Amino acid sequence: MAPKAIIAPSILSADFAQLGADCVRTMEQGADWLHVDIMDGHFVPNITFGAPVVAKIRKHVDKPTESHGRGTFDCHMMIAEPKKWVKEFQKAGCDLYCFHYEAAFSSAAESPEGKTDAKTNPKDLIRYIHDCGLLAGIALKPMTGVEVLTELLESPDAKERPDMVLIMTVEPGFGGQKFMASELPKVQALRKKYPDLNIEVDGGLGPGTIDQAADAGANVIVAGSAVFGAQDPAEVISLLRTTVNKASA
Repeated sequence: MAPKAIIAPSILSADFAQLGADCVRTMEQGADWLHVDIMDGHFVPNITFGAPVVAKIRKHVDKPTESHGRGTFDCHMMIAEPKKWVKEFQKAGCDLYCFHYEAAFSSAAESPEGKTDAKTNPKDLIRYIHDCGLLAGIALKPMTGVEVLTELLESPDAKERPDMVLIMTVEPGFGGQKFMASELPKVQALRKKYPDLNIEVDGGLGPGTIDQAADAGANVIVAGSAVFGAQDPAEVISLLRTTVNKASA
């Protein structure tokens, strides 16, 4: 039995002209978290927004009252040097800082302007995120094998274990891509080995693909255009949640 469903609409598909209002409306329509896609034009070719925008929308959505609770800002950091930005996003109101495994072997500097020849690594980065008071997530691009996570997920030190794993079901960088079912064996392998782990899927999720993701064992569902572009977003959020919870029962 997987953990309960968590629906995290991606605000990349929101109306940026009224972003705060759209975030509030999505929470009122039944969302649990908000998925916040941060892209820097280096790790991925696209650019979205940074910590100042997160700080603005944080004023519209109440902080969660418990770990993993309603109102969690799930910040998906598609950036080349993730350690540099942890403190900035913590101050902006991020709750869960999810970096990419592929970007984790980068500068160990602790601020955007910081410089050092030292390099970080996934284990040290997870510990650092936890020490900054945030939940830590780790994301995998489609070409990265799930076996790279074993050492982290089985670390005897809780501070070195991620709170969530994100399996990308598209190539990171742009919204609206086609769902890659080829990535679901990673979800299945993780769920079989770690039944209590929060496993997130991101990319092409909606009513037409949720069955596959739920059956594989995903419980944290990112959906962008499927929610924000729906005639009845509340109905879509409810469908996603019901499908996941039924699959995990």
